[in-house]
Amino acid sequence: MGHDEKKGTIVLDNFNSTANLASNPGFQSTLSLGSKEVINEKAYNPFEHRKVEHPNSSIGSLVHLLKSSLGSGILAMPAAFKKSGLAAGALGTIIVGFICTHCVYALVKTSQEVCVEAKKPSMGFAETCGAAFEFGPKRLRPWANFARTFVDYAMTCTYLAALCVYIVFIAENFKEVLDEYMPDYKLSVETYCALTLVPLVLICQIRNLKWLVPFSAIANVLLVICFAITMYYIFNGLPSPAEREMVASVTQWPVFISTVIFAMEGIGVVMPVENEMAKPEQFLGCPGVLNIAMTIVISLYGLVGFFGYIKYGDEVRGSVTLNLPQDELLAQSAKILMALAILFTYSLQFYVPMEMIWRQIHTKISVRYHNITQITIRTVAVVGSVAIAAAFPDLELFISLCGAIFLSTLGLLTPAIVDTVHKWDRGLGRFNWVLYKNIFISIISLIALFAGSTLSIQSMLQKFGQTPVLQMAVNGTSNTNDTLVL
Repeated sequence: MGHDEKKGTIVLDNFNSTANLASNPGFQSTLSLGSKEVINEKAYNPFEHRKVEHPNSSIGSLVHLLKSSLGSGILAMPAAFKKSGLAAGALGTIIVGFICTHCVYALVKTSQEVCVEAKKPSMGFAETCGAAFEFGPKRLRPWANFARTFVDYAMTCTYLAALCVYIVFIAENFKEVLDEYMPDYKLSVETYCALTLVPLVLICQIRNLKWLVPFSAIANVLLVICFAITMYYIFNGLPSPAEREMVASVTQWPVFISTVIFAMEGIGVVMPVENEMAKPEQFLGCPGVLNIAMTIVISLYGLVGFFGYIKYGDEVRGSVTLNLPQDELLAQSAKILMALAILFTYSLQFYVPMEMIWRQIHTKISVRYHNITQITIRTVAVVGSVAIAAAFPDLELFISLCGAIFLSTLGLLTPAIVDTVHKWDRGLGRFNWVLYKNIFISIISLIALFAGSTLSIQSMLQKFGQTPVLQMAVNGTSNTNDTLVL
């Protein structure tokens, strides 16, 4: 950009772009995303060029966002409060929730703006990151392909890991109930993980996001019922908050942050949902689909975490439903309903990695083999997630580790970097507040990444070190009656 030019800005009027590309020659694409011959044309409006075969309504999009965030994570919140303390957890949930919401907003806003410059109707998460670099500072433009590829692979790993958590959650809740009714035929958690294989393979063959709306709606209903039952038990005989620790050791806070990030983040679902909206201009803004969804999410997460920790204290488990009485029908129904809700959620979360995998390989496969290839890949992915879940069936540690490694990177760090790169030549606000804000978010992300993952891995190693199989390996003894207990 020349020294005498005014820094480029993009003016949005209700998210209908009116960007004057002629005044921003420095932002022209060096690839096929833009064209020098059209800089004098009328400003490109990506919303007018979106051709979605099965567009979602704003209500349908809200349902998808709620379902992507209101999953097994909400019942892990009491365990998160155990790592932070009652007062620190309440404040921390609001702060982390606000940061997560802002990161989603920044990502979607950036995507809508780079769509104008790239003259594309919509972009996914990876495309947005790549385009932000492509239209960003000249020195960073060669990194566009790397950014796009990194996000693609990282997103795939993130959601496949989250799917493993879902399977463990389903398995543990079914085991809690069936062990009570079939005490003579108690199966291991690993076996219950394997039993989820057939229904998950079948439901994951659904390929259109629109047809997943009924599953999301059913899951939301089941979740509300389970939530009501769980809160009934939590408030029944609630002890005094004074009996609980107000502020836990600071060394445990990274685990709290990781768990909350895992619970709230639905960063991979956000772009597909926004891209398939009939009225995408209603996604951001006030009230907007995003703000409504995240307000509900943060409120429910704080409520469950706060009172769940008061009720069960340090005895709270990875999912608070596992603390409900095993010998009461109402409590058992809550566990079954929650397991079914997560089962239906699985297909929605599975949509994200499958969309990325298919985008990478579909051009390399003959059209006549597309259907059988889709079926095969979906089946293999489900089988793989079930196998990993059966190998590491520890819900609480799995949740914190996934949140620390994957979602802290993609949900916080990546949007902060992309927002900074995109606005670097367009203005970082008064006193460069955008830069300092994104540096703060990046620090939070890195703390969750390094400290959170380290604590989670250490806990896993300690847990594995207590298992009979490892004890036998250390002692050099064996016993055919010993079994691995996780």
